[in-house]
Amino acid sequence: MIEIRTPRLILRRWHDDDLVPLADINADPQVMRWVDDGSTRGLERTAQDIEDWEEEWDEEGFGLFAVELLASGELAGLTGLYVPAFLPEVLPAVAVGWRLGSQYWGQGYASEAAHATMEFALQDRGLDRVVSINRIGDEASENVARKLGMTLDHETTHPEHGFALHVHHIDLTEFQA
Repeated sequence: MIEIRTPRLILRRWHDDDLVPLADINADPQVMRWVDDGSTRGLERTAQDIEDWEEEWDEEGFGLFAVELLASGELAGLTGLYVPAFLPEVLPAVAVGWRLGSQYWGQGYASEAAHATMEFALQDRGLDRVVSINRIGDEASENVARKLGMTLDHETTHPEHGFALHVHHIDLTEFQA
């Protein structure tokens, strides 16, 4: 079982008791406004998401981690690697992503978790390039991408929802682990 510890976080696979706290995060319109079409998600959709992420772990050898606060054991959100199948133009890329509950914003948790994910991508999975895909206007995610050392690759449009996206990238040989 893969588990990564940072100074303040544990990145780990999903547990059954993560469902309700993640559903609470997914039910927050402020959190979800930059995710997919911006719709909130209930318990059933959240359960399906976790199941899909666990399948990606089994199929790809990577996936989205649960992000747990080391000090309290609270589920703060998620981070990890995924195949961005919704955007075929970037394939066969692997993307890094993150989503935290709003009460955890502004404390550096997203950057800390994403940085540990990038180390995992480079050192444990041997990936040589990672992308980040963010809706234009999501300044917090743009800031995390910059902190990771990513640079803007190109601007595109979400093929299903029609909104503008930034695709950032980094060659992991340039990543500062």
